[in-house]
Amino acid sequence: MRNFNRFIPGEEVGAVAQWDFSAVDTASILLAAQADSRQEAAEQARDDAMRQEGYAQGFAQAQAQAVLETQHRIAEFTRNQGDEAAQRLAAVFAATSLQLQQSEQAIAQGVLELACEVARQVLRQELSVNPNVLQPAVREALGMLLADSKSAVVRMNPLDLEVLEEPLRAEFSNLSLTLLADARVDRGGCLVESAGTVVDASVEKRWTRAVATLGLSVPWQEADDEP
Repeated sequence: MRNFNRFIPGEEVGAVAQWDFSAVDTASILLAAQADSRQEAAEQARDDAMRQEGYAQGFAQAQAQAVLETQHRIAEFTRNQGDEAAQRLAAVFAATSLQLQQSEQAIAQGVLELACEVARQVLRQELSVNPNVLQPAVREALGMLLADSKSAVVRMNPLDLEVLEEPLRAEFSNLSLTLLADARVDRGGCLVESAGTVVDASVEKRWTRAVATLGLSVPWQEADDEP
C-alpha cells in the first residue's frame, strides 16, 4: 500500500506549477454548456421534425380533401350535364315524334285525297261510257221504298234513260214503274219516289257518303269541272 503521508525531499520534486481550480470549473461549465447545447439542438431538431411531419400530414389531408371535393364537384357536374342532356334529348325526341306523326297524318291525308281524285275521275269516265253501272243504284233505291208499295217514279238523266229503260222494266216487271227523263239529274244518278218518300241516289250524294266514311270532304263537282 502506497504511503501518501511520506515527506518528499526537494531533490525529488521536479517542475512545480500552481494548480488553479478555476480551470477545472471553467472546463466543467464548458462541457455542461456543450451538453446543454447539444440537447437543445436535439430537441430543436426533434421539434422541427415533428413540425415538418405535422405540416406533411396536414398537407396530405388538405390535398386528399381537395381531391375528394374536386371529384364530388366533377361527379355533380357530370350528373347535372347528363340530366340536362337527357332532358334535351327527350324534348327533341318528343318534338321529332310529334312532327313524324303530323307528317304521317299529312301524308295519309294526301294519299286519301289523291286516291279519291283518281276514283272520281275513273268513275266519271265510267259513268259517261257505261250507263249500266246505274242499275245497282236504282235497284237499291227501289228496295228501300217498295216494302209496302208496288209503284214508284224514277227520274234519271235522258242519256241514261235511253239505255236503261228496257232493262229496268224487264227487271222490275212486277212493279208499276214510271221512268222519267230529267236533265237536272247528273248521269249515273237517279231520284226514286214512292208513297211520298224520295230517295236521292244521285252520284253526288252517293259520293259524299262514300268519302265521308274515310273522314274526307271531297266534292263530286269541282269548280273547274265541265258542266
